Amino acid sequence: MEQSGQVHYLGHMTWPEVAELSQRTNVALVPTGATEAHGPHLPLETDVIIALGSCYRAARRLWEENIECLITPPLFYGVTNFGLPFAGTISISEQALHEIIVGICRSLAQHGFTAIVISNHHLEPAHFDTIKQAAREVTASGVARVAVPDVRDPRWAATLSEEFRAGARHGGSYETSLVMAERPELVRDAIRAALSPVWIDLPRKIREGARSFKEAGSEHAYFGNPAVASVEEGERLFAALVDMLVTTVKELLTTSGGGR
Repeated sequence: MEQSGQVHYLGHMTWPEVAELSQRTNVALVPTGATEAHGPHLPLETDVIIALGSCYRAARRLWEENIECLITPPLFYGVTNFGLPFAGTISISEQALHEIIVGICRSLAQHGFTAIVISNHHLEPAHFDTIKQAAREVTASGVARVAVPDVRDPRWAATLSEEFRAGARHGGSYETSLVMAERPELVRDAIRAALSPVWIDLPRKIREGARSFKEAGSEHAYFGNPAVASVEEGERLFAALVDMLVTTVKELLTTSGGGR
């Protein structure tokens, strides 16, 4: 991973370096995702790749706007019950996720990073709701202000793809394009190109009671049309995700103070 004046990745820093950074900024980005099936063509850590890639790109943009930030190591595990029928998926409980998020945020705050933005790209409702609840709890405690921008919100979804807005947003062109732009060597491209579209509105199926990707109608853990994915589309989507993070950081700083 890149480590430069523009990007500060916690896992590659020493503790004195972190202490020094905390004297210049109180901003931290926390990438979260899951280890979960994303079709036969994408890696299990797809959500993490998107979350971390968004944070790195946002950090560079923020640097250009005179705001430094810390990026934490990503959270690779989450509530992933929908993917459990597929080999390799690892799920943790909502209680465990809640405690992890609270612990991460409180630890960051103890060391001076009190403006925290969580970049979450695992969209299972129980997972996202748990992260938001944990963020509200930390904010209410007064130790830090934690924001969790949600790509599903109309404000942000409008900047993404038609496929995403239609609800076919797991392993399709949306996520495949992002991984192709960030980690192309991890995409099984020959398999991707041969996949047929699965036009199913996953959020609607969840509201109707589906409890897994199979119950929602996908036998191979993807929805949408991965065959039409492209690096160019991935770069466009990353630009939108970066705008979301940068805007959220700036909005948080107006109430918490900080920056370089």
